Amino acid sequence: MMGEFKKKLGEASTFGEIFELVKKAVKKTLGVHRAGLELVLMELPNNIGAMHEVGSNMIVMNEALLEAFLQVARNKIEVNSYVFVILLHEYLHSLGYIDEEEVRVLVKRIVTEVLGEDHITYHLATNSLFELYPELQMIGPGRIGRDTKIIRGFDRESTHYIC
Repeated sequence: MMGEFKKKLGEASTFGEIFELVKKAVKKTLGVHRAGLELVLMELPNNIGAMHEVGSNMIVMNEALLEAFLQVARNKIEVNSYVFVILLHEYLHSLGYIDEEEVRVLVKRIVTEVLGEDHITYHLATNSLFELYPELQMIGPGRIGRDTKIIRGFDRESTHYIC
């Protein structure tokens, strides 16, 4: 399973493909699942990688931080691993895990089980992004933006209703 997970994460080319892996990892490890989430890209303060408002169906990812990470990442697997960790963290919040420390512990556990401690995803899950990539500190504090980008086809399990 671990080898297959590593292969699929390395090959993923969309947020939706990475999110499918996040959901499979959580289902395998914790036995819980939900559908119907949306992903929105928006400028946020740069100490926030993403957020999920309790009770909502939306994950908001920091677009400015993602763009900066794309500039410093050495390869596609680093980018996909960053997105995986961010989406995993917020997906756990959407499942009702509210306590930040509990979520960090669960992210570490899930990443260890499905990708292993030798994978870059583990290092991103267990270390400060700004320690691993000190050049990101140069982007400054960031701000809350007004523009949003909804990522189409993010959660393929979402139920669509015809009105």
